[in-house]
Amino acid sequence: MPASTLKADQVFNALGDPTRRAIVEQLSRGPSTVSRLAEPLDITLTAVRQHLHVLEGCKLVSTRKVGRTRTCQLEKKGLAVIEDWIHAQRSMWDSALDNLGALLEEDGEP
Repeated sequence: MPASTLKADQVFNALGDPTRRAIVEQLSRGPSTVSRLAEPLDITLTAVRQHLHVLEGCKLVSTRKVGRTRTCQLEKKGLAVIEDWIHAQRSMWDSALDNLGALLEEDGEP
């Protein structure tokens, strides 16, 4: 399996969890502390940190600690992996459909 596919698999796997998607959605509005991320999720800080660890592993989120406060922010690297995958899929399907259209046009001629 190519490294790019493995990376896309990791990102899609991470986003397959509704809690992690909620964290990404929250961070899309701007950086946040772990405590603030946990509030609407009704889960422990430990659980939030575990989810963040998965998101960091596929470059969707980065965190930095200043004193006792850990701040998280969304990273474009992980999102770029998904964007590249979607672009490749779209190109493949556009080409396949163009070929099918050409074949159907050939069959339609007497």
